[in-house]
Amino acid sequence: MPKTFLIDTSRCTACRGCQIACKEWHELPANQTRQRGSHQNPPDLNPNNYKLVRFSEHLDNGVIRWNFFPDQCRHCDVPPCKEMGDVYHEGTIIQDEKTGAVLFTDKTTVFTGEEFEQVREACPYDIPRRDPKTGLLSKCTMCNDRVQKGMLPACVKVCPTGAMNFGERADMLKLAESRLATVKKTWPKAMLADPGDVNVIFLLIDDPENYHTHTVAQAAFGPMTKKQFLATLARPFKAMAKV
Repeated sequence: MPKTFLIDTSRCTACRGCQIACKEWHELPANQTRQRGSHQNPPDLNPNNYKLVRFSEHLDNGVIRWNFFPDQCRHCDVPPCKEMGDVYHEGTIIQDEKTGAVLFTDKTTVFTGEEFEQVREACPYDIPRRDPKTGLLSKCTMCNDRVQKGMLPACVKVCPTGAMNFGERADMLKLAESRLATVKKTWPKAMLADPGDVNVIFLLIDDPENYHTHTVAQAAFGPMTKKQFLATLARPFKAMAKV
Protein backbone atom coordinates (compact mmCIF):
# COMPACT_ATOMS: atom_id res chain seq x y z
CA MET A 1 0.00 0.00 0.00
CA PRO A 2 1.42 3.44 -0.91
CA LYS A 3 2.48 6.12 1.52
CA THR A 4 0.18 9.10 1.89
CA PHE A 5 0.28 12.68 3.16
CA LEU A 6 -2.60 14.26 5.06
CA ILE A 7 -2.34 18.05 5.01
CA ASP A 8 -4.74 19.58 7.52
CA THR A 9 -5.20 23.20 6.47
CA SER A 10 -7.15 23.93 9.65
CA ARG A 11 -3.83 23.67 11.49
CA CYS A 12 -1.66 25.51 8.96
CA THR A 13 -0.33 28.89 10.16
CA ALA A 14 1.68 29.63 6.99
CA CYS A 15 4.96 29.53 8.89
CA ARG A 16 6.44 28.12 5.64
CA GLY A 17 8.70 25.76 7.56
CA CYS A 18 7.67 22.98 5.17
CA GLN A 19 8.53 25.12 2.15
CA ILE A 20 12.00 25.94 3.49
CA ALA A 21 12.70 22.39 4.67
CA CYS A 22 11.91 21.11 1.18
CA LYS A 23 14.36 23.57 -0.38
CA GLU A 24 17.07 22.71 2.13
CA TRP A 25 16.74 18.94 1.78
CA HIS A 26 16.84 19.09 -2.02
CA GLU A 27 19.54 21.78 -1.95
CA LEU A 28 17.50 24.02 -4.23
CA PRO A 29 18.83 27.53 -4.93
CA ALA A 30 17.08 30.67 -3.74
CA ASN A 31 14.75 32.59 -6.01
CA GLN A 32 15.17 36.29 -6.69
CA THR A 33 11.83 37.72 -5.58
CA ARG A 34 10.17 41.04 -4.85
CA GLN A 35 7.12 42.31 -2.99
CA ARG A 36 4.02 41.75 -5.10
CA GLY A 37 1.38 42.80 -2.57
CA SER A 38 1.11 39.34 -0.99
CA HIS A 39 2.93 37.43 1.72
CA GLN A 40 3.06 34.48 -0.68
CA ASN A 41 6.59 34.20 -1.94
CA PRO A 42 7.58 33.17 -4.58
CA PRO A 43 4.43 33.81 -6.63
CA ASP A 44 4.19 30.25 -7.97
CA LEU A 45 5.78 26.82 -8.00
CA ASN A 46 9.03 26.74 -9.98
CA PRO A 47 12.06 24.46 -10.49
CA ASN A 48 13.53 25.80 -7.23
CA ASN A 49 10.35 25.36 -5.17
CA TYR A 50 8.75 21.92 -5.12
CA LYS A 51 6.43 23.11 -2.35
CA LEU A 52 4.75 26.50 -1.98
CA VAL A 53 2.50 27.76 0.79
CA ARG A 54 -0.19 29.69 -1.05
CA PHE A 55 -1.95 32.64 0.60
CA SER A 56 -5.56 33.35 -0.36
CA GLU A 57 -7.26 36.45 0.99
CA HIS A 58 -10.98 37.02 0.53
CA LEU A 59 -14.00 38.57 2.23
CA ASP A 60 -16.35 36.32 4.19
CA ASN A 61 -19.48 38.23 5.25
CA GLY A 62 -17.48 41.44 5.33
CA VAL A 63 -14.60 39.90 7.31
CA ILE A 64 -11.16 39.40 5.76
CA ARG A 65 -10.24 35.73 5.81
CA TRP A 66 -6.93 34.04 5.09
CA ASN A 67 -6.65 30.51 3.72
CA PHE A 68 -3.26 28.80 3.59
CA PHE A 69 -2.54 25.98 1.15
CA PRO A 70 0.81 24.10 1.12
CA ASP A 71 0.73 23.23 -2.58
CA GLN A 72 2.71 20.26 -3.96
CA CYS A 73 2.47 17.24 -6.25
CA ARG A 74 -0.42 14.96 -5.24
CA HIS A 75 1.36 11.73 -6.23
CA CYS A 76 -1.79 10.47 -7.93
CA ASP A 77 -2.76 6.83 -7.63
CA VAL A 78 -3.00 6.79 -11.44
CA PRO A 79 -0.72 9.70 -12.46
CA PRO A 80 -1.87 11.39 -15.69
CA CYS A 81 1.56 13.04 -16.11
CA LYS A 82 3.11 9.57 -16.34
CA GLU A 83 0.34 8.38 -18.67
CA MET A 84 1.01 11.29 -21.00
CA GLY A 85 4.79 11.10 -20.61
CA ASP A 86 4.75 7.45 -21.68
CA VAL A 87 3.10 8.52 -24.94
CA TYR A 88 6.30 10.25 -25.97
CA HIS A 89 9.13 8.71 -23.92
CA GLU A 90 8.24 5.70 -21.82
CA GLY A 91 10.10 5.44 -18.53
CA THR A 92 10.94 9.12 -18.17
CA ILE A 93 8.34 9.43 -15.41
CA ILE A 94 8.06 6.49 -13.02
CA GLN A 95 6.04 5.46 -9.97
CA ASP A 96 7.86 3.83 -7.08
CA GLU A 97 6.17 0.51 -6.33
CA LYS A 98 6.94 0.61 -2.61
CA THR A 99 5.93 4.18 -1.75
CA GLY A 100 3.70 5.22 -4.65
CA ALA A 101 5.88 8.29 -5.23
CA VAL A 102 5.61 9.69 -8.76
CA LEU A 103 9.13 10.63 -9.85
CA PHE A 104 10.55 12.64 -12.73
CA THR A 105 13.83 11.01 -13.78
CA ASP A 106 16.91 12.60 -15.36
CA LYS A 107 15.59 11.30 -18.68
CA THR A 108 12.90 14.02 -18.72
CA THR A 109 15.38 16.29 -20.51
CA VAL A 110 14.38 14.52 -23.73
CA PHE A 111 10.92 16.13 -23.75
CA THR A 112 10.51 18.86 -26.32
CA GLY A 113 8.78 22.06 -25.28
CA GLU A 114 5.51 20.92 -26.84
CA GLU A 115 5.74 17.48 -25.21
CA PHE A 116 6.37 19.06 -21.81
CA GLU A 117 3.32 21.28 -22.20
CA GLN A 118 1.22 18.20 -22.94
CA VAL A 119 2.55 16.53 -19.78
CA ARG A 120 1.88 19.64 -17.74
CA GLU A 121 -1.63 20.08 -19.12
CA ALA A 122 -2.39 16.43 -18.28
CA CYS A 123 -1.88 17.23 -14.60
CA PRO A 124 -5.21 18.35 -13.10
CA TYR A 125 -3.34 20.21 -10.35
CA ASP A 126 -0.94 22.23 -12.55
CA ILE A 127 2.17 20.90 -10.83
CA PRO A 128 4.99 19.99 -13.29
CA ARG A 129 7.63 22.66 -13.89
CA ARG A 130 10.69 22.64 -16.13
CA ASP A 131 14.13 24.04 -15.42
CA PRO A 132 14.98 26.21 -18.44
CA LYS A 133 18.71 25.73 -17.79
CA THR A 134 18.82 21.94 -17.54
CA GLY A 135 15.59 20.89 -19.25
CA LEU A 136 14.69 18.68 -16.27
CA LEU A 137 11.09 18.38 -15.16
CA SER A 138 10.70 18.99 -11.46
CA LYS A 139 8.23 18.66 -8.58
CA CYS A 140 7.86 17.15 -5.10
CA THR A 141 9.60 13.77 -4.81
CA MET A 142 7.82 12.70 -1.60
CA CYS A 143 11.39 12.79 -0.22
CA ASN A 144 11.53 9.26 -1.58
CA ASP A 145 15.17 8.89 -0.53
CA ARG A 146 14.25 9.67 3.09
CA VAL A 147 11.08 7.56 3.08
CA GLN A 148 12.92 4.52 1.70
CA LYS A 149 15.14 4.71 4.80
CA GLY A 150 12.23 4.96 7.22
CA MET A 151 12.43 8.73 7.67
CA LEU A 152 9.63 11.26 7.37
CA PRO A 153 9.55 13.69 4.43
CA ALA A 154 11.41 16.87 5.36
CA CYS A 155 8.26 19.01 5.28
CA VAL A 156 6.42 16.69 7.69
CA LYS A 157 9.41 16.48 10.02
CA VAL A 158 9.54 20.23 10.63
CA CYS A 159 5.81 21.09 10.79
CA PRO A 160 5.23 22.54 14.28
CA THR A 161 1.41 22.42 14.31
CA GLY A 162 0.51 18.95 13.09
CA ALA A 163 -0.77 20.23 9.75
CA MET A 164 1.55 17.83 7.91
CA ASN A 165 1.04 14.10 8.46
CA PHE A 166 2.53 11.09 6.65
CA GLY A 167 2.25 7.33 6.84
CA GLU A 168 0.55 4.24 5.46
CA ARG A 169 -2.43 5.12 3.28
CA ALA A 170 -4.95 3.24 5.41
CA ASP A 171 -3.75 5.06 8.53
CA MET A 172 -3.87 8.47 6.85
CA LEU A 173 -7.38 7.87 5.50
CA LYS A 174 -8.54 6.89 8.98
CA LEU A 175 -6.92 10.01 10.45
CA ALA A 176 -8.43 12.16 7.68
CA GLU A 177 -11.97 10.97 8.41
CA SER A 178 -11.47 11.46 12.13
CA ARG A 179 -10.12 14.99 11.71
CA LEU A 180 -12.85 15.84 9.21
CA ALA A 181 -15.57 14.86 11.69
CA THR A 182 -13.96 17.05 14.34
CA VAL A 183 -13.31 20.04 12.10
CA LYS A 184 -16.83 20.00 10.65
CA LYS A 185 -18.19 20.99 14.06
CA THR A 186 -16.52 24.37 13.65
CA TRP A 187 -16.27 24.59 9.85
CA PRO A 188 -19.37 22.98 8.24
CA LYS A 189 -17.89 23.33 4.74
CA ALA A 190 -14.89 21.17 5.65
CA MET A 191 -14.06 18.48 3.09
CA LEU A 192 -11.30 16.17 1.88
CA ALA A 193 -9.90 17.01 -1.55
CA ASP A 194 -9.95 14.02 -3.95
CA PRO A 195 -9.11 11.44 -1.23
CA GLY A 196 -9.81 8.43 -3.45
CA ASP A 197 -7.40 9.38 -6.20
CA VAL A 198 -4.31 10.98 -4.68
CA ASN A 199 -1.66 10.25 -2.06
CA VAL A 200 -1.54 13.85 -0.84
CA ILE A 201 -4.92 14.45 0.77
CA PHE A 202 -5.88 17.97 1.79
CA LEU A 203 -8.40 18.67 4.53
CA LEU A 204 -10.05 21.97 3.57
CA ILE A 205 -12.25 24.11 5.83
CA ASP A 206 -13.55 26.36 3.05
CA ASP A 207 -14.71 26.05 -0.55
CA PRO A 208 -11.85 24.77 -2.76
CA GLU A 209 -11.92 27.89 -4.96
CA ASN A 210 -11.12 30.00 -1.89
CA TYR A 211 -7.70 28.34 -1.67
CA HIS A 212 -6.32 28.01 -5.19
CA THR A 213 -7.51 27.47 -8.75
CA HIS A 214 -6.22 23.89 -8.79
CA THR A 215 -7.06 22.79 -5.24
CA VAL A 216 -9.13 19.89 -6.57
CA ALA A 217 -8.86 18.10 -9.90
CA GLN A 218 -9.84 20.43 -12.73
CA ALA A 219 -11.62 18.01 -15.00
CA ALA A 220 -15.20 17.38 -16.08
CA PHE A 221 -15.86 13.76 -15.24
CA GLY A 222 -18.63 11.91 -17.01
CA PRO A 223 -20.21 8.57 -16.08
CA MET A 224 -16.79 7.01 -15.51
CA THR A 225 -15.07 7.37 -12.15
CA LYS A 226 -12.31 9.90 -11.64
CA LYS A 227 -9.73 7.11 -11.39
CA GLN A 228 -10.91 5.63 -14.68
CA PHE A 229 -10.66 9.06 -16.27
CA LEU A 230 -7.06 9.50 -15.16
CA ALA A 231 -6.14 6.01 -16.34
CA THR A 232 -7.60 6.53 -19.80
CA LEU A 233 -6.57 10.16 -20.27
CA ALA A 234 -3.67 9.47 -22.61
CA ARG A 235 -4.83 6.34 -24.40
CA PRO A 236 -5.95 8.08 -27.62
CA PHE A 237 -2.54 9.74 -27.83
CA LYS A 238 -0.78 6.42 -27.27
CA ALA A 239 -2.74 4.86 -30.11
CA MET A 240 -1.81 7.75 -32.41
CA ALA A 241 1.84 7.44 -31.44
CA LYS A 242 1.91 3.78 -32.50
CA VAL A 243 0.39 4.44 -35.93
